[in-house]
Amino acid sequence: MTAAPTPAGTAVLLHTAAALEALERPAGARRAVVMTMGALHEGHGTLIRAAREAAGPGGQVVVTVFVNPLQFGEAADLDRYPRTLDADLAVASAAGADVVFAPSVEEVYPGGDPQVRITAGPMGERLEGASRPGHFDGMLTVVAKLLHLTRPDEALFGQKDAQQLALVRRMVRDLNFGIVITAVPTVRDADGLALSSRNRFLSPAERRTALALSAALFAARDRLAAQQALRERALATGGPGRQGAGSGPAGTGTDRVAGLNALGESRLAADAQAVALAPRGSTAEAVRAAARTVLEDAAGAAEPLVLDYLALVDPADFTEVPDDRDGGEAVLAVAARVGATRLIDNIPLDLGVLA
Repeated sequence: MTAAPTPAGTAVLLHTAAALEALERPAGARRAVVMTMGALHEGHGTLIRAAREAAGPGGQVVVTVFVNPLQFGEAADLDRYPRTLDADLAVASAAGADVVFAPSVEEVYPGGDPQVRITAGPMGERLEGASRPGHFDGMLTVVAKLLHLTRPDEALFGQKDAQQLALVRRMVRDLNFGIVITAVPTVRDADGLALSSRNRFLSPAERRTALALSAALFAARDRLAAQQALRERALATGGPGRQGAGSGPAGTGTDRVAGLNALGESRLAADAQAVALAPRGSTAEAVRAAARTVLEDAAGAAEPLVLDYLALVDPADFTEVPDDRDGGEAVLAVAARVGATRLIDNIPLDLGVLA
């Protein structure tokens, strides 16, 4: 079977591993895969368009649609998950997919639940793993199976599921899959809420409360940017950390503050003083505090937000960033319930090198 690129047509719908195996790939063509559990929205559309670009005009884009039972802790959650294959096929086709692979549970796990599974390790027990024990083992097991079945050159995952992305990258590296894993930035509605198939379960009042997740992340990002800008202004005017900053205590720049005040440069003096007096290693703590303030306000809403976790973590292993760390890459992640709906969101941050 041959599936030619169909950016403006209808993707080929396949249901069996045998049909997928029989699918011919044009000679020399790249294959990119996007894995989903269906209920496709614009976030998935963005992933598929990125896959189309990665595969190139002569390549193939395969979208998998499979609601993986191994990822669900409760049968009720599995049953509740939306299944909209006809609409999914339309979304995938419009975004440039060539193939939609939508196998049954029996097709993916022909002998029932697999006895051999991928174990996520310590990273899989943190944050989402702590809230949903076994979730990441099930996720990695099906991702491994689908990578073997689709045999792509590249697989694309959304940054919204940052811990999933980190674990897939770790699995591919540790087990030598030889596949490129590409992250695609989170897609948001105009009001800031990250796109999710679960958003459809929110009432209007619950959605207003749910906006606190993205608002908390943006508040933390803005606090970080303001703190970095403040320090940069102070350093640029001879504040703490520069050669010849003054004769005051090491790194305080107190004489610079006095000099600026004498010249009437009150704003620069205030900047320099704020930085001089700010304790080292306060960046991570300030980021968390800014986000926490927004979430605490939402906890008192008419439809309250019930926080599961707020964590500033190292993207390599999802361990907590110490409060006294003043630099490096980080991910600020949040999970909460609004009504009966559990939502997650995150934002990557560069804590900078603030010396």
